[in-house]
Amino acid sequence: MADHQVQGWAELPALVAGVQAIGDRIGLPFIAAQADLGDPEPMADESGRPYAETSFRWIDPGHAYWRDRKLALHIAFLTAARLVAEPFYYSDGQLRTWRPTRLLEAVDCEQAKNTANFGEAIVAPVHLPRGLVGAVFWCSREPVGVAEIFAEHAGHLHSLAVKLVATHNEARGRPRNATVPQTLTRREVQCLRWAAAGKTDGEIGIILSLSVSTVRFHLRNAAGKLGATGRAQSIQIAAGLGFVGARAA
Repeated sequence: MADHQVQGWAELPALVAGVQAIGDRIGLPFIAAQADLGDPEPMADESGRPYAETSFRWIDPGHAYWRDRKLALHIAFLTAARLVAEPFYYSDGQLRTWRPTRLLEAVDCEQAKNTANFGEAIVAPVHLPRGLVGAVFWCSREPVGVAEIFAEHAGHLHSLAVKLVATHNEARGRPRNATVPQTLTRREVQCLRWAAAGKTDGEIGIILSLSVSTVRFHLRNAAGKLGATGRAQSIQIAAGLGFVGARAA
């Protein structure tokens, strides 16, 4: 195990304790966290014990929600965490953040609204490079004035969530193919952007006044630098690292 991974595991108990401590202090003491929403395995310590069993409390202590491998597919908060990168809060069947956004307004929260003993919540999504998305949830059993709590503490909660999720993912070596990519050339980036926009090699060649073989040369070089295998993965990694903007992708 690399030194940075060992250090990460050593730092995690204090980060987990800090996430629980601030929840207790602000009246949102029930915590759930997932370092990778695409991973059905629960967030766990170095020994493989889920934090939901060892560290974080939940509203219903008898509900082992982390054993539901389909959880990330049908929970409204997790849907919302994929859509926005800023913290948001839940109250009375609605999701809100610092600004109006149709992305949160469109999320159906009826399940949370109809869940017994569930009051309010603050959710801090964590969007990391290479498309990795995690989240930390602070919840209550009853209304606690979450809008005011959010206004005062959301920034700090988000910072804690980023530290926890990023440290946990790097400690466990995720994503597995993460490396510091070599610098892409201007031509490599241009070819990737047009490829992300759905253009064929021939079309990219016409747009950039390059031969098809030259376009393929640049795309192969970009894939090698990104640690990708194939066109689709090159585009995915390039998008996750910010080389391919949302408009192109």
